[in-house]
Order: sequence, then structure tokens, then C-alpha cells
Amino acid sequence: MGEPYSRLSVSDLHGWYGESHVLHGVKFHVGKGEIVTLLGRNGAGKTTTLRTIMGVVRKRRGNVLYGGADILALAPHKVSRLGIGYVPEERGIFSSLSVIENLMLPPVSLPGGMSIEEIYELFPNLRGRNRTSGTRLSGGEQQMLAIARILRTGADFILLDEPTEGLAPVIVDQIAEALKVLKARGLTIVLVEQNLQFAASIADRHYVMEQGVVVDEIANDALDANMERLNTYLGV
Repeated sequence: MGEPYSRLSVSDLHGWYGESHVLHGVKFHVGKGEIVTLLGRNGAGKTTTLRTIMGVVRKRRGNVLYGGADILALAPHKVSRLGIGYVPEERGIFSSLSVIENLMLPPVSLPGGMSIEEIYELFPNLRGRNRTSGTRLSGGEQQMLAIARILRTGADFILLDEPTEGLAPVIVDQIAEALKVLKARGLTIVLVEQNLQFAASIADRHYVMEQGVVVDEIANDALDANMERLNTYLGV
């Protein structure tokens, strides 16, 4: 899918933490209904890219076009209202709230969000846990809850940061299957991921980042042919 048909088009994106210049002209695009990954070593700028798109990183410049409109100057809550959901690596589950309270916390941004029953069909581990405190869930269940909370809001473009970090393989497989279901429903996902096997099982394309820039783009069906190059990037 070419850039003129992109759901999200990022170009010349720069971002800073204080005086530290982290992003140095990031460029990539995402088509509607695609799952696209950002790959790279720790410190490459992957998470900062998501945070800058979302408006969490305030010192930034460049172009972030969403549906053809530049959203770079928007505050995070205004970005959310466009139907962009952000699931951070730390998940952000509230320990003082139950599962159902965590689910119901974010306001609905767009019509068409998933119902509680649809969420439990997608993540059966959460069914029957309504009154359980959020932090009494396992790490995998917390990750499912963090994703589910966004799906209820009607967001159909998800920024997902390291969803499999530290999780058991069986849970990783469940999350992969859930993301395939969301893709089939037409959702668009940008995924930051260290687990290449997981990324390859669900993604359409991969962008490789180094030192705050995108240095390569590899189609998922070309991964095997480019594995030696990719391993050099990732330091495998």
C-alpha cells in the first residue's frame, strides 16, 4: 500500500527528552488495516516514536498525518478522540480499581467500540474476573486488560508497545491470535516488539530503527530472505 493511501504518514519526525535529541527524522507510513512493526535494538527510538505520535513527548517537530490531517500539535487527549489508542509497555493498570472498573475508565472516543462481551470473547482469561483487583491479574492478563480497555473506547488505530515483554509463550500466542482477530475486524496496529517470531506471525511489514531514524523496511513475506541483514541490525 503506497503512501498516498496511508492511514498514518510520518515524515521528518524529531523528538526530544529535555535537551536529549532522540528522534532524528523518522519516516514511515501505515495503511488502513495493516499491522506494522517497529524493530530495533534498545534505545533505537521505537517507544519514543509512539509517544511522540501520541503527543506524550511534547518537544517535537515534523509531520504526523492521520487521515490526511496533521496531528503533531495535538495534546494526547485530543489524539485519543480521533480514535488512536496507546497501550504503553508499562500497561497502566490501576491497582485500586477492579477489572471492570479499569475497563470502563477511558471515555468512548468513537462509536463502534467492542462490548464487554466481545472483549471477553477476545480475551477469555478476563471473563469472570470483573471484581478482581487489576494488579492481582498475571502479567499476561494485565496486558490483555490494557489492550481491552482501549478497544472499548472505539479506537481503531492502536499503538502497541512491547505487548509480549516478559510473558509466557502460551500467553504470547493468545495475544497474537487476538491481534489477528482485530486485524480481521479492520483495525490498524503499529507494534513495537523485540520478539521477532511474534512480530513475524502477525505483521504485514517491518520498519527497522537505529539511532532515532528508520533505516530499512522489510515486507513480512521477505523476512526469511533478509534475515541475515535483520540480525545485523538487531545484534542477534
